[in-house]
Amino acid sequence: MTGRLVLAGTPIGDVSDASARLGLVLARADVVAAEDTRRLRRLTSELGVQLGGRVVSYFEGNERERTAELLEALRQGLTVVVVTDAGMPSVSDPGYRLVAAAIEADVVVTAVPGPSAVLTALALSGLPVDRFTFEGFLPRKPGERGRRLAELKDEPRTMVFFEAPHRLTQSLEAMAEAFGGERRTAVCRELTKTYEEVKRGPLDDLVMWSKDGVRGEITVVVSGADPDRTMTPAQLAEEVAKDEEAGTPRKQAIADVAKRYGVPKRTVYDAVLAARDPGQ
Repeated sequence: MTGRLVLAGTPIGDVSDASARLGLVLARADVVAAEDTRRLRRLTSELGVQLGGRVVSYFEGNERERTAELLEALRQGLTVVVVTDAGMPSVSDPGYRLVAAAIEADVVVTAVPGPSAVLTALALSGLPVDRFTFEGFLPRKPGERGRRLAELKDEPRTMVFFEAPHRLTQSLEAMAEAFGGERRTAVCRELTKTYEEVKRGPLDDLVMWSKDGVRGEITVVVSGADPDRTMTPAQLAEEVAKDEEAGTPRKQAIADVAKRYGVPKRTVYDAVLAARDPGQ
């Protein structure tokens, strides 16, 4: 008989959000695999929970190697509980490899639901939540980040990203370049904590706001592309031409059209060039 793998969601900020079931599952586990064992000890202390099983570390650096060890414990009939620093294991956190391996080995996999930064940010954003896509962390390298965002330019669903505070401004700038500075966005930080803050507005405004420095855990929610505002290159060039005829300098006309239709300035510039020289 095999054991049971439990993915246990932990509070994303306020420890009182922890469920009574979380405490019971942790207390009864044969093995608790924790992303940070010190944080686990702090959590169980605050919950008044006494761990009866073995505690092992399970983080990005040792996830691949430790998965085999945990799988063996499951095959021996033990209950293994996985917890991360906050939220649900395997969602931009360790856990996926073990889940996949457990399923392959016909081990029962279940979960203790808990607070979610993704769903909390979505609910607070004021943006459509009927359809959404979770994109996790963007690539750190500017080129890779730009290519990823370019792929999402026409995504109609609301998008949710995680981001580190020291990279927030660069990521918001890259989003503004890819999606257009007018795209509606919400930056959520320190959700459920003392200094919780949700800043909403166009990407251009949030870029300026973020330059003063933002601290804490960050979740960014971006509205999807409006299909009614999708413009062909020829239509974009025509809009620029109309603005120029009205007396607006070309450079400013390109910037205005990009902002008006939520597209990168480079896209409008290329459209104008193509209209002037169809061979390009």
